[in-house]
Amino acid sequence: MSKTDPVVSPGWLAEHINAPDLRIVDASWFLPGDQRDAKSLYETRRIPGAIFFDIDEISDTENSLPHMLPSPEKFASRMKRLGIGDGCRIVVYDSQGLFSAARVWWTFRVMGHEDVTVLDGGFPAWERGGYEIETGPPQHRMERHFTARMRSDLVRDLADMRRAVEGGANILDARPAPRFRGEAPEPRVGLKSGHMPGAKSVPSGSLVNENGQLRSADELRAIFSSAGADPAKPALCTCGSGITAAIIALALARLGRWDAAVYDGSWAEWGSRDDTPIAVNT
Repeated sequence: MSKTDPVVSPGWLAEHINAPDLRIVDASWFLPGDQRDAKSLYETRRIPGAIFFDIDEISDTENSLPHMLPSPEKFASRMKRLGIGDGCRIVVYDSQGLFSAARVWWTFRVMGHEDVTVLDGGFPAWERGGYEIETGPPQHRMERHFTARMRSDLVRDLADMRRAVEGGANILDARPAPRFRGEAPEPRVGLKSGHMPGAKSVPSGSLVNENGQLRSADELRAIFSSAGADPAKPALCTCGSGITAAIIALALARLGRWDAAVYDGSWAEWGSRDDTPIAVNT
């Protein structure tokens, strides 16, 4: 699990699954309006030994915005309960291939834990590979001490983004192109349509192939270039609510840029206000 690539293959995971320091994390999450329940799916079928990471609960639940980052203290407490401690190697996956797992990969890094990767292709790839699937009640692990050290360089807030827009920063938007252009409504009620002035459209779905795997480095470079985004420059990633923005950060890590920051409030915050500039159809 070196820092040469942010993902591991199902074969790698199968080979190392019994390592005592390895923790497998199910980070499945679904968009508003989706009737599927991520935790119920986890409790029914999962990769052996996987722990469920509840993105909505392991968050700042006092904030009106969805699943904002928790305090380091809360994060450390929740990891301790889950049996994830200092020195653990972490592999994160989700049930859609590559969707919400990137958000949890980024969250661990924000909290100072770098030994974390994403399972390429997620649970569907694991299943296609014919590897063992665990059913029945999940196992509980012994508590472990987790030290959280907040990395503010990987996070941006509203004030940061105002300055970024004014300064012409490299802002990359992961939402589908019709939402970016203001042609399609947002899934959350009450949000305006459009994008931040100067932002580039890099839909997260374009960074993933038909099997839910992160595209190759050459493919990713071509996608960023086509969007008018220079992957060699520091990037600020945004999306609907801070979930798929992390897929852009994951893709940039594959290209050697591990410093991409995510706007945690994303469009759920920016698009809900009357004092934030919005562009459309560009």
